[in-house]
Amino acid sequence: MVSQIELERSSSLQTFLSEEGLVASPEEELRMRNVIDKLKEILMIWIKRVAYQRRLPLNQIKAASATLLLYGLYGLGVYNVESDIDVLCVAPCFASMTEDFFIVLYNMLAGRPEVSVIHCVKDAKVPLLQFTFEGILIDLAFAKLPVTVVPENVDISNPSSIEDIDETSWKSLSGVWVKNSILQLVPDVKIFREQLCCVKSWAKRRGVYGDLFGFFGDIHLAVLAAFICQKNPSASLVDLVSIFFKTFAFWPWPEPVVLQEGATLPPLPPGTRTLMPIQLPSSPNEYCRSNMTTSTFNKIRAEFRRGYRQTQDALKPQFEWRNLFESFPYSKSCLRFVKVCLSTYNKDELGMWVHWVKSRIRCLLLKLEELQALCDPNPTEYIDLSIPVPNVVFYWGLVPGRGNNLNPNAAREEFMKNLSIGYQGNLGRMTLTIIQASQLPNILQLADAHIKAYLRLTNLKQMIPVYSKHSPSYVVGYLATDGNHAIGWMD
Repeated sequence: MVSQIELERSSSLQTFLSEEGLVASPEEELRMRNVIDKLKEILMIWIKRVAYQRRLPLNQIKAASATLLLYGLYGLGVYNVESDIDVLCVAPCFASMTEDFFIVLYNMLAGRPEVSVIHCVKDAKVPLLQFTFEGILIDLAFAKLPVTVVPENVDISNPSSIEDIDETSWKSLSGVWVKNSILQLVPDVKIFREQLCCVKSWAKRRGVYGDLFGFFGDIHLAVLAAFICQKNPSASLVDLVSIFFKTFAFWPWPEPVVLQEGATLPPLPPGTRTLMPIQLPSSPNEYCRSNMTTSTFNKIRAEFRRGYRQTQDALKPQFEWRNLFESFPYSKSCLRFVKVCLSTYNKDELGMWVHWVKSRIRCLLLKLEELQALCDPNPTEYIDLSIPVPNVVFYWGLVPGRGNNLNPNAAREEFMKNLSIGYQGNLGRMTLTIIQASQLPNILQLADAHIKAYLRLTNLKQMIPVYSKHSPSYVVGYLATDGNHAIGWMD
């Protein structure tokens, strides 16, 4: 039985999240649904065009259909105004990814007034079209089924529907299978969504969110939150959040977190990728893919323990949720930083270069660790305005007492060799330099909560578009400058 104080504290947490803009308003929810509906209409036009180009019989052209399936956090029902949408285009057997998806559909979307930027990501584990549609970031994957007509309510759990599909389609469908498995395994979907919203917001604010940088991705957080819900089916929201931190602050890693009881997991392979093994719900014999390193494992474990300390008094009336979600103070956590600067001479090439480097950034982290340098790889992207070419800059804290004699050029040279393998465009430039905390840009030395006040008290009036993900160059907001550096704030 949930007590009155638990209800009140849960309500205060929901109010805090709403006031911070960490949950979507009804208007924002409607806007996202409208975008999905428009994309479905475009897909229907596209697949009939493909059928016509394939010279199928007229009756098959008329019957041709494709559909969209949701996955990721949006598919799980956890999103806010700044969330992207992960969707899967499920097409019939006569459509090809190489020609019809990456050329025909790409051209159709690129010609739409609602689409501002579009980019093909062909080298990813799950190939994507990434674009903005009416200001919303879309990651569109592709799968095809051995049928000529794909109904809107296609059942991909039916073995006959997925028989003999290709490997790429199988990987693309896995995101939907994971979403469906999680929603089936949690005892209360509503409270699971509320808890997952809290957990993701905490991870982003505390700098432990970002799979490419060795931190948590959406799938990791979703499984951990579902695990807590599954073990505590009658708990309130505030209780679930407290149990979440208590459980994982003292979890005996590398013991796996298993959502599906009775699953037979394979032995853990050696290496840092299994520092925090988490079972993949849709495939009981597999683990969630991870880019974790020793550096990021230590940071995550420290943040779990901080969260545990912060939530011990969560039921007390004077408890402030703001403390749990306080932005990580990077400039105060380390005395020295690795400044990673990525640049190109052509601004149109910057997005592809940054995406390529980020997809392989784990290799750089491991090389730095080999040189006895443990890093806190802040995934936030900055722009150094003192550099005369298009650029993106990262500032990674160096753990005190480690890497005092680090020569960053040794790591850079080896990493650049890795980057040159398989890159399709002109190689960009990358520099690694060691700087002191006092050399960080002024805005980085302020907590996120104080940035807007800082802007009001200074003369920082120049605003620059923020290209956050750089694959494609998404304009997702604006940033302020101090003359030499720029930053955008996004939760």
